[in-house]
Amino acid sequence: MMQAGFSQRLRRGLSGALLHIAVVVISVGAVGCAANQATGEDAFAPFMSEAEEDRIGKEEHPKILEAFGGAYPDPALQKYVTSLGELLKATTPQANKAYTFTILDSDVVNAFALPGGYVYVSRGLMALANDEAELAGVVGHEIGHVVARHSAQRYSQSVIAGIGAAILGAVTKSETLGNIAQLGAAAYVQGFSRDQEYEADQIGIGYMTLAGFEPRAMSSFLGSLEGESLLAQKKAGKEGTEPETSLFSSHPRTADRVAAAATTAAANAGGPIARDRDLYLKKIDGMIFGDSPSQGFVEGRRFMHPELKIGFVAPPGFRVQNGQSAVVGKSKSGKAMFQFDGDRLKDSRRSMTAYISQDWLPKLNLRNIEVFEVNGMEAATGNVRFQTDNGPNEIRAVAIRFEADRVYRFLFVGVPEIQTELEEQFRETVYSFKRLRASETATLKPRRLKVVSVAKGDTPEKLAARMAVDEFPLEAFLTLNGLKSGARLEPGDRVKIVVKGD
Repeated sequence: MMQAGFSQRLRRGLSGALLHIAVVVISVGAVGCAANQATGEDAFAPFMSEAEEDRIGKEEHPKILEAFGGAYPDPALQKYVTSLGELLKATTPQANKAYTFTILDSDVVNAFALPGGYVYVSRGLMALANDEAELAGVVGHEIGHVVARHSAQRYSQSVIAGIGAAILGAVTKSETLGNIAQLGAAAYVQGFSRDQEYEADQIGIGYMTLAGFEPRAMSSFLGSLEGESLLAQKKAGKEGTEPETSLFSSHPRTADRVAAAATTAAANAGGPIARDRDLYLKKIDGMIFGDSPSQGFVEGRRFMHPELKIGFVAPPGFRVQNGQSAVVGKSKSGKAMFQFDGDRLKDSRRSMTAYISQDWLPKLNLRNIEVFEVNGMEAATGNVRFQTDNGPNEIRAVAIRFEADRVYRFLFVGVPEIQTELEEQFRETVYSFKRLRASETATLKPRRLKVVSVAKGDTPEKLAARMAVDEFPLEAFLTLNGLKSGARLEPGDRVKIVVKGD
């Protein structure tokens, strides 16, 4: 009897709560739907006004620059991208709205937009594009997200879900359900749905066609993106697995639908459509490719930073990746990794033992803490074993005082048996950390794109041999130029290669 009574009360409570949710949704929906400028259809975005979108974009823009290496320091190239963006914007219902177009100084192939008209493309993406129309397709796609107010829609949907969760949490006294309501505030920076991505593709195709660009370029660039993703998998030894940094992971696309829409747009174009390959290649000729001096360089297992004047050598068998805030190395087995980064001491008198145990990793309760020297610099290390869902893991932390208030840090993580096996190699990596001499930093030059003409007898294999890349030069050459295996080159064709530059 008691159980039945409880069940009835719960059903009545939940029914009332669900009715309340429905009333809230219907009430908000009645005032929240308005015709979308991009599609003409009703768009549900009652919880973020256009003024709020502008405020969010303005507030987040500096954070984006900090997170992605800043703006690429090439005023001429930035002016070119801005002019392209303004041309595309002029074809939209927001022709008079202020937009900000930015090239990010990042080699990761990426593009995205913030609410309020902030559109970003990385130099890594620009290196992959093969003509102006392909870049126009990318920028038009991101403008489509802004005009369609996709961020505002995601945010409003999250708020509604949060309202429902909060009410259910109150009825069931569930903190977990109630806390879901707090997730909506960050929804505008999350990835879009597949439908929203396709809608942005369609909108972007329309804008680029009106601006006079070949709409099928959007489809060909998706092919280049797929090639870049496959090459990234091959480099990581994870063929068949989407890399975390792939643009496809944050921009789910349906290439066949995009190709069909682009073909239709090309057939219906009322005027000339262009790709402007020569112009585009001229604009990106000499652009930095890969790591920039401000981020340091990875060459095989060696990391060197000419501006910070530091360097070290990673353990054998580790693949090293240079990020915006840290250098990360992963073993081929996937059972061990390390992270290298830097920090500032709040108190220059702080010892390294106090720093690693109390300032850096106070919650880990490091053990076996000891002091030593690395090339004349004070250092400290400690380790700890901890349990995860996949079994035990071990961490070894190392902090090295580079200057009175500047510390560089290594964090080695792996399963215990691997840690023991690699202990000596980790030790060698730590002791390889050093200050770079002026003669060493003088030789550190970024790689750059170079546009060359195909000579008689040139093949992809011959041109790939000139590529300044660490691995898979032929695949890198083909991917960079949007070519398939077995492609034939004609004398006079213009192609991109990667060279050591100034």
